[in-house]
Amino acid sequence: MSDTDTDTTPAPDETESTVTAAADDADATDDDGSRVRRYANYAVLLVLGLLAFVAVIQLYLSVSNVIRTWIEPEYRSLFQAAFNLVVLLAAGVGISYQLRRLYG
Repeated sequence: MSDTDTDTTPAPDETESTVTAAADDADATDDDGSRVRRYANYAVLLVLGLLAFVAVIQLYLSVSNVIRTWIEPEYRSLFQAAFNLVVLLAAGVGISYQLRRLYG
């Protein structure tokens, strides 16, 4: 063996440290991507929650007006309760879907 062969051949410790450093960089990138994806899901949940809140308030007021206009007084509370139940179930399904995406 000549001196030039030993100078260009990396020592085993140098090769292992290079591979370990590359793996650590890949793990850090994966962690950052996962964290960004989680924060994006939280942002989606927040925006959908706000949109749902505004839409439910407007829809609730509109449907209440329709119920007052078209439904006889003795059946108004029944129709109002049914409508509130449908809104609650729809919101529950949407929230549970988004929470499954975040934690499931």
